Amino acid sequence: MTGNEIRARFLKFFEEREHRVVSSSSLVPHNDPTLLFTNAGMNQFKDCFLGAEKRDYVRATTSQKCVRAGGKHNDLENVGRTARHHTFFEMLGNFSFGDYFKKEAIAYAWEFLTKDMGLDIDKLYVSVYTTDDEAADIWHKQEGVPRERIFRFEEDNFWSMGDTGPCGPCSEIFYDNGPEVGCDSPDCTVGCDCDRYMEIWNNVFMQFDRQPDGELVPLPKPAVDTGMGLERLATVMQKVQSNYDTDLLRDIIAYIEKLSGKTYGDNDENDVSMRVMADHSRATAYLIADGVLPSNEGRGYVLRRIMRRAMRHAKMLGFEDPVLFKTATFVLEFMNKAYPSEAARKDFVAKVVQNEEERFIATLGNGLRILQEEIAALEKTGQKVIPGETVFKLYDTYGFPVDLTADIVEKDGFELDEAGFETCMEAQRAKAREHWKGSGEEAVSAIYKKLVDEGIKTTFSGYEKTEDKGAVLALIKDGVLVDEAVCGETVEVITAVTPCYGESGGQVGDTGNISTADASLRIIDTKKPLENLFSHVCEVVTGSVQKGAEATISVDAERRQKIVLNHTATHLLQAAMQKILGDHIKQAGSLVTPDRLRFDFTHFSPVTTEEIIKIEEEVNKQIRVNAAVKSDVMAADTAEQAGAMALFGEKYGDEVRVISVGDYSMELCGGTHASAAGDIGLFRILSEGGIAAGVRRIEAVTGDGALAQVHQQQQALQRLANLVKAEPAQLETRLQKLLEQQKELEKEVEQLQAKANADKSGELVNQTQDVAGVKLLAVKVDGVDGKGLREFSDQLRDKLGSGVLVLTSTEGGKVALLVAVTKDLTSKVKAGDLIKPLAAIVGGRGGGKPELAQAGGADVDKVEALLQAAPEQLKELLG
Repeated sequence: MTGNEIRARFLKFFEEREHRVVSSSSLVPHNDPTLLFTNAGMNQFKDCFLGAEKRDYVRATTSQKCVRAGGKHNDLENVGRTARHHTFFEMLGNFSFGDYFKKEAIAYAWEFLTKDMGLDIDKLYVSVYTTDDEAADIWHKQEGVPRERIFRFEEDNFWSMGDTGPCGPCSEIFYDNGPEVGCDSPDCTVGCDCDRYMEIWNNVFMQFDRQPDGELVPLPKPAVDTGMGLERLATVMQKVQSNYDTDLLRDIIAYIEKLSGKTYGDNDENDVSMRVMADHSRATAYLIADGVLPSNEGRGYVLRRIMRRAMRHAKMLGFEDPVLFKTATFVLEFMNKAYPSEAARKDFVAKVVQNEEERFIATLGNGLRILQEEIAALEKTGQKVIPGETVFKLYDTYGFPVDLTADIVEKDGFELDEAGFETCMEAQRAKAREHWKGSGEEAVSAIYKKLVDEGIKTTFSGYEKTEDKGAVLALIKDGVLVDEAVCGETVEVITAVTPCYGESGGQVGDTGNISTADASLRIIDTKKPLENLFSHVCEVVTGSVQKGAEATISVDAERRQKIVLNHTATHLLQAAMQKILGDHIKQAGSLVTPDRLRFDFTHFSPVTTEEIIKIEEEVNKQIRVNAAVKSDVMAADTAEQAGAMALFGEKYGDEVRVISVGDYSMELCGGTHASAAGDIGLFRILSEGGIAAGVRRIEAVTGDGALAQVHQQQQALQRLANLVKAEPAQLETRLQKLLEQQKELEKEVEQLQAKANADKSGELVNQTQDVAGVKLLAVKVDGVDGKGLREFSDQLRDKLGSGVLVLTSTEGGKVALLVAVTKDLTSKVKAGDLIKPLAAIVGGRGGGKPELAQAGGADVDKVEALLQAAPEQLKELLG
């Protein structure tokens, strides 16, 4: 039975038992600050278990993409070396939200495994939580499992999603792979760490909500969360001993065999590398397809660690050119049946991976050279620990994740000074030292969930209106529900109807006014904490507002109009960029305000001036076409088939709102828009630049803002023309002449300076000292920068013949330092060795070749101390 068949049978089994088949959620958890990645099937149902979200079904079943590779846990280094460790895996699950509980969950599990899958009952064992007599009795009395096959565990049989949230006792099902794969211990039984008794099913009986202080609060209704690893069940059904031998991974390994020309099974180390590439290719492909991009922090850093570990193993297999982008593409095509929407992004995924591979290959050689030099030096002294500074340099300069460095040096018996590395991170990389906070999104306050549970919701009328009426349903002051707010207070006002757009999708919230019979309020901001719930953040200007009052809510229409122009322009911008730069352009974030728009996008090189002009011209062309802007609500599948663009990893409902600008742009979007493209008037790009690896940002303005920007440029041009006494049209020619004149003057100054230095060098040579038989000239030179010091040192070295130069100068509050050693003396003393202690005196550091080294410093007052220390430092080096 193939992995695809097992997945399909599982979903069909539970669908026939009144479970809703729900699509896998993104690997990026939404609205959950406790999680790095989606790591279990129940993640997307967390609020259902807590009772904070109600859906139109109480039973669900899924095949969920999962990744476990965050922080220092999950044993990343074990992936590829064991039969079960993975970064990416698929979790089959069935869930009950207060509907059925232990009795039914256990019955379903046993029936599916023993009847649908046909597993031998004599090879199945179960476990329950230590004190869970109820589950133990159900297994024995209902399903007929002998008592001696029911094991009780404490630590392994209580499940929680994180440090807080839904949790409860579990009951696991184990499959006996037979003594031939066991540890041969006479005590080997269920719970042993060997591979004989393999857990294949886990029923979690959700009964509690763990609070931050550790208290277990009973859930409103007990629930069931089942997880079953697809890869593990496939090993049983396909009668193999390793997950990597199932078709789910073996076909990927076969593709790697084809690319590498090597045969799986011929060499243990090659086998490990192939398994690493297969597993990491899956994680890489699906993380990027869900919108994660490689970077140096958060999720992006974990992805980069996974990718670079795979790249390192590709090199060990003999690959010199990028190859991971090929295996990641193969994964998406191979798993297309299960995850078709991700497969549609394969071209984008391939570009991201190839770009990262090219970046890494460019630096890998230098990093490996530094590491090998360090290993060789340590071996001479008998040490076996790579210093933290070296580990950090490899990470910071060459992009080597710490575990990659550990992986490389392990075969030589070396360890890493992880404490020293952490010290370097603390001192030099403040951002990197922050512990991961999960999704980075704020958890929705419990007060809003409480309101929704009570049936309070807001109808949004802002697509058609800028003023509407509705009752005040709730008032929130300082996080607490109140019945009244008085003049001068700031309060959140929730009304039954609102025309105000709540901040979401990158568009800022509306401002405006609320009036009741007894009060007037100024809307400072509008938020949308939950679907169908809008909160107006208000200042009570006059009177007092009461819960239940009838209110008139009006939008600041002028501000709204500026926002809609910028939002529609953002849609045109993305379409134009895809046309000019390529289909790989995807939105990675946006901000739409009244003043400007900001669009973050995936791209792997700076956008040239010529491309910026083409994009700007293309958007303005569409504005002149003046196509109508239409909004339609349709089924998500219909929108996808029609070609509507969606944000990677965004969670959409069964129905979506689609915004179309003629036949030029079509996107899923809940924002407010212009009625026609021509309303935008004018579009101007202000700036373009990189903000992360593979992610760039454009800022632009429209309408009055664009016109104001044109006027500002014209005025600036006129001011510059006036400064050089020319007409604006002649400005370029005039500036070119001035620059040429400046170059001539600089050349003349350099010649004069060289002559002055030549005269001065003769005088300075007279200050030469004898240090252990070596001539030393240590002097301060005024009015010379770093480049000037190099030129001056050539003249002095010629006059000196044989010796050591230490030259310093101060300019702009900085110290420039140069050490030069004539070639005949480099076997005795190297410039780099001498410059290090001298640079430290002025608070700097530097390096260079044996004959020449340069450094900078900030402590100008210590220059004389540096010069005085030079003879002693030279003497020490000469021995």
